[in-house]
Amino acid sequence: MGEETLITTGALSFSDALPDGGVLMALDLGTKTIGTAFCDAGWSFASPGKTLPRGKFSRDRAAIEQLLKERGVKGIVIGLPLNMDGSEGPRSQSSRAYARNLAQFGLPILLWDERWSTAAAESAMIAQDMSRTKRATRIDSHAAAIILQAAIDAAAGSAF
Repeated sequence: MGEETLITTGALSFSDALPDGGVLMALDLGTKTIGTAFCDAGWSFASPGKTLPRGKFSRDRAAIEQLLKERGVKGIVIGLPLNMDGSEGPRSQSSRAYARNLAQFGLPILLWDERWSTAAAESAMIAQDMSRTKRATRIDSHAAAIILQAAIDAAAGSAF
């Protein structure tokens, strides 16, 4: 990529930064955990990944960097927690700051509206008859997959 990492809320500018597609990683930033999800290089489907414990950014960065390398990730999608009226609050600003910190990897970053992602993930997990205990440990990664699927559905049409 160029001198400055692209951080955007626009699916089209994100896909323009990745004209050949590539594996994407999504992050759902919780207060105690970080849910991860990945999509295939053709941006067809998203799948939940690991749920990472959230701590100091240096530790988070190391875990995320390892996943980026293992999967050959070309771009990052981060859930942007907007208020129901579409405005941004303190959690949105925290996600933007996290994105700026991840810019050191030099990958394009898309901030994607995550409203309803956790509720949708919970509903899907209940429909699969998943126990409350399993849901609690996997909810953030399933929410990350929902965020990523919405983002690639919006971006894929312009990328290929």
